[in-house]
Amino acid sequence: MLGLMQNWQLTVDKIIEHAAINHTNREIVTRSVEGPIVRTTYGNIFTRAKKVSNWLLGQGIKLGDRVASLAWNSGHHMESWYGTMGIGAIMHTLNPRLFPEQLVYIINHAEDKIIFTDLTFLPILEAIHDKCPCVKAFVVFTDGANMPPTKLPNCHAYEDILQGQSDISIWGNFEENTACGLCYTSGTTGNPKGVLYSHRTNVLHTLLTMGADVMGLTAGDVILPVVPMFHANAWGIAFSAPACGSKLVMPGAKMDGASIYELLETEKVTFSAAVPTVWLMLLQYLESTNQKLSTLKQVVIGGAALPEHILRSFEDKYGVGIRHAWGMTETSPLGTLGTPGPEAANYSREEIIKTKLKQGRSPFGVELKIKRDGKTVPRDGETFGNLMVRGAAIAGAYFKNEGGDILDEEGFFDTGDVATIDEHGYMQITDRSKDVIKSGGEWIGTIDIENCAVGCEGVACAAVIGIYHPKWDERPLLIIEKKAGANPTKEDLMAHLNGKIAKWWMPDDVRFVETIPLGATGKINKIALRETFKDLKFG
Repeated sequence: MLGLMQNWQLTVDKIIEHAAINHTNREIVTRSVEGPIVRTTYGNIFTRAKKVSNWLLGQGIKLGDRVASLAWNSGHHMESWYGTMGIGAIMHTLNPRLFPEQLVYIINHAEDKIIFTDLTFLPILEAIHDKCPCVKAFVVFTDGANMPPTKLPNCHAYEDILQGQSDISIWGNFEENTACGLCYTSGTTGNPKGVLYSHRTNVLHTLLTMGADVMGLTAGDVILPVVPMFHANAWGIAFSAPACGSKLVMPGAKMDGASIYELLETEKVTFSAAVPTVWLMLLQYLESTNQKLSTLKQVVIGGAALPEHILRSFEDKYGVGIRHAWGMTETSPLGTLGTPGPEAANYSREEIIKTKLKQGRSPFGVELKIKRDGKTVPRDGETFGNLMVRGAAIAGAYFKNEGGDILDEEGFFDTGDVATIDEHGYMQITDRSKDVIKSGGEWIGTIDIENCAVGCEGVACAAVIGIYHPKWDERPLLIIEKKAGANPTKEDLMAHLNGKIAKWWMPDDVRFVETIPLGATGKINKIALRETFKDLKFG
């Protein structure tokens, strides 16, 4: 027997339509690539997205076709986003931080037919377009007056394509499991793989993120998503903000500390989300200029482990609450949030800090377990192994079945992270499975060492990799990028670590580099570091 409720399909066009009806004049503010601050509303986004839909239909775009974007966070990007998804085409967000050959591979693998882009990225596309025969047209987010000469064939200014288009278009006339968005993994090993979201999973993930213990967004919030839309839908904010009617402040291409601070203050931002490197830049700007944060109340930090000194600085010096998050492209992306539960009511400040530094608890809709040597390990906060996940918005396969069967016999996906889960459900990542150091039959997690090292005076960034040792197999090497004008020594680092990590985790050596390389998603590129130190041996 089936229930007798209405069959209201979970499609993302309903999200922007809800915002247009119920939060018509709520602003979306963008720092444009051309320079000026541009303001629009959910009502205008909805109307212009319909025009995008009609232009796409006129270009022959059909249900299931892939339309790409190579663009910063902006109101224009949102219009193309919903205009594409609304007619059942698939919005494929391209990551400009990938190497050109990776972009060529991804565009061809996805068979993108049209690419929306910003002025910033014209040189990238001009250099590779002849290697992407599937792309039939390019659209640049600008108007005719600011459109530069370009080598791209069949290239249009965005404002020109909207001219004369009707704002009446049928949206959502398809089943909720229809594909909606495509986002490729960063491809640190092998070719990038495509994660194909459905309308249903994106709507469910939106509802998940709005929970009080997750992001807890409200119509009264002013949100600055520094995390880009090409990183798994800006961690879902491109859906959850219009779903609850929050004002959006889009940073465009400028993400330095001064530019982010300006938007935080002038637009009275209450909530933001970004990777740790962004908050480190903002923190350095605040400290160097003696500025304060007047309206910011909550920040979600994910994409990499949260250094303790960032948490303490924002909460203790600036009164900004920090929520540590974990997720990945394959989890849409939010998997856990580090919001303390009821058991923390009687915790000391130090115990709360320790809890918040964990990646947190999984909300309803996400199931976690830890497996080691094929067996599920206890939730004791100490036994670590491979982090497995399944749920309402978790990948079940990669696009075009790349990688084959990616689920275990119970339907869990192996995240590639090594982690623990404690008795209260708090998950803590200790390393990536490919980065964990195997020393004398035991595992050493590099993340704790890195986070501790970053707290040392004069350290801007820290990384740990395993180096061959004839007796222990591998031992840790600590790699340090110094702050400008600072000069910490190996002795300073070893003294700082002493007593804060297990004695047998202490690095065998410390090396200093000018810059620690970052990958396409802002994480430390340990492949590059291993290549740099490939000839180093211990023992």
